[in-house]
Amino acid sequence: MKYTDSELIWEKTNNKTILETPIFDVCSQHEKNSKLGAEGDYISIAAPVWVSTIAVVDGCFCMVRQFRHAYGKITVEFPGGLAEKGEDPAYAAARELREETGLIAGRMKLLAALNPNPAIFSNIVYFYLAEDINDTGKSETDEDEILNCIYVPIKEVLSSFGNSEYCHAFVGTALALYMREKNGLL
Repeated sequence: MKYTDSELIWEKTNNKTILETPIFDVCSQHEKNSKLGAEGDYISIAAPVWVSTIAVVDGCFCMVRQFRHAYGKITVEFPGGLAEKGEDPAYAAARELREETGLIAGRMKLLAALNPNPAIFSNIVYFYLAEDINDTGKSETDEDEILNCIYVPIKEVLSSFGNSEYCHAFVGTALALYMREKNGLL
């Protein structure tokens, strides 16, 4: 059976937070599909805006190596993090880049604003390309943010993605957006 777009729409009739954490809230919501007479209870994760920044310096991506607690391993990722409440995503991305790497971007070019997983997350992750970069030589990480800033040749990141430490799905998304921006040419 094929449904019309209007038949695919569900309306939220009730929403309550069932768990608050410092990073996200877990919500329970009751929803109805009026066109088809279906209804159910669903769980969603309400998280703040996330940002990820691609910075290229001398043919290398500026990346960070850090231990990821849930995964239990070290990963290599593009600089990024959470936007503060009400903070402009471009500003947040530039701030995260500066804090984690010491790089200052003269311009931040938005590559895409995407949902990390629409089945359970309600937030957006913004991917930026940093341009006109200056290096302050000093990072300003948070007390519990222990990481190393590294420069990895673009081709090495492309060939390493999906292996070992290059496992974060946002890295793959960022790479695809970067390739689209550069018309698939390196």
